Amino acid sequence: MRGVLKRYRFTIIMFILFLLIIMLFPGHSEAVKGSFSNQILTMISIIPPVFILLGLFDVWVPRETIINMLGEQSGIRGALLAFFLGSAAAGPLYGAFPIASVMMKKGASIYNVFIFIGAWSTTKIPMFLFESNALGYRFSVSRLLISIIGIVSISFILNRSTNTKEKQILYERFQTSNS
Repeated sequence: MRGVLKRYRFTIIMFILFLLIIMLFPGHSEAVKGSFSNQILTMISIIPPVFILLGLFDVWVPRETIINMLGEQSGIRGALLAFFLGSAAAGPLYGAFPIASVMMKKGASIYNVFIFIGAWSTTKIPMFLFESNALGYRFSVSRLLISIIGIVSISFILNRSTNTKEKQILYERFQTSNS
């Protein structure tokens, strides 16, 4: 019981704050409840498919394949694959974190995981197509190129600023949290 409370303490705190806001500002309670229920419904519609795909990914893709294709020695090929996987995804960013967790569990390099999360957040293919139609091809390609430079730069800086001991702690955490 104590472990559950510790693990979900931030969720519990946020739920208590939510209840306090409703009680302290009753005039806004309907808008807050509507927003809350909308967010819950959105998560319920997105999270189950993500976890089904995640389970299949975890079972069907061997660890050796991930280490070979996305591991420390994968080089530019691993970064391109991580970028493609993140860009081909659909859904909100919180859907990327469980997948990133399994990638780390299976031996993907932290640099490629950063690339994957960055690509998921900013360079989705459906978003690019919609953006091209709405804002023009020139704008979309410019934004995409700047985003790629930003993703690679930020991933490089994060990878360099995370020392070996911190990386080892992260990998151990993902090994124990997903087993």
